Amino acid sequence: MNRRMVWFGELTTPAQLYRRGLWFLLPAAIWILGLLVIPGLSLVALSFAERGPYGEVVWNFSLENYRRLLGYGIFGWSPDTILILLRSLWVALVTTLICIVLAYPLAFFIASRPPRTRYLWLALVIIPFWTNLVIRTYAWQMLLAPDFPFAKLAQALGLLAPDSGLYPSPLAVYIGMITAFLPFVVMPLFSSVERLDWSLVEAAQDLYASRIRTFFQAIWPQTLPGLTVGIILTFIPAMGMFVIPDLLGGAKYLLVGNLIQQQFYASRDWPYGAAVSLGLMVMTLIGLAIYRRRGKDVDLV
Repeated sequence: MNRRMVWFGELTTPAQLYRRGLWFLLPAAIWILGLLVIPGLSLVALSFAERGPYGEVVWNFSLENYRRLLGYGIFGWSPDTILILLRSLWVALVTTLICIVLAYPLAFFIASRPPRTRYLWLALVIIPFWTNLVIRTYAWQMLLAPDFPFAKLAQALGLLAPDSGLYPSPLAVYIGMITAFLPFVVMPLFSSVERLDWSLVEAAQDLYASRIRTFFQAIWPQTLPGLTVGIILTFIPAMGMFVIPDLLGGAKYLLVGNLIQQQFYASRDWPYGAAVSLGLMVMTLIGLAIYRRRGKDVDLV
């Protein structure tokens, strides 16, 4: 370890390089330790505590919060919490799938534009991020209100009762979720479409492949890296989203993010909120592990 070596024009030793590397890693390690590891371990410890009669945390080791998470309460078993978790999973899956379906033609459209206008179209995709998510959600409340064209059209078609709006409703939740997460799929997918090898597409067409087969055999594999990034960036935050369901769904469409928010705020049941949060994390990690196992050959670079 004390042998001399030349490293980028500097005479040094492996031990000195090792210590220098540790110093470079120290800020990132402190950041991860303080903002991820310690809060995560605190959440695990809190999930085994109990709620006191006035909302305080009582540090008595108990599995009661996890029993409640599985649906067992003072009145016996109830599927309410499990249904909320499954509904959250379903909303995240549907949101991700619809975003994928909408993102593919949009990414191809932007990639087919001339270079002078291509990035203008990309800027139009990014513009919604210039506004806070809460403000955008309130804007959807206005657009889906009874006096605006969308609700008026639904009323004229007999889909809504007179003077009724499109929110609060599950449809409003899906609209808000899709519009919020669509750019997260379009941007990485566009980067893959832009580098597409069209010679493979032309070869598939020369071999008389149908349009569907050309897409799945020549285009889909080439866009998998961008698609994988888009799925991760959409599915994970969609699982825990609570602002959009709270504002556009109201009490009619409770998701796990709303349940966690209620436990930490209105109910002051922090131990149960921590248990639900860990349950959400486990569900998300399982979903990512399954997806990673099925797509382990995808290169994200």
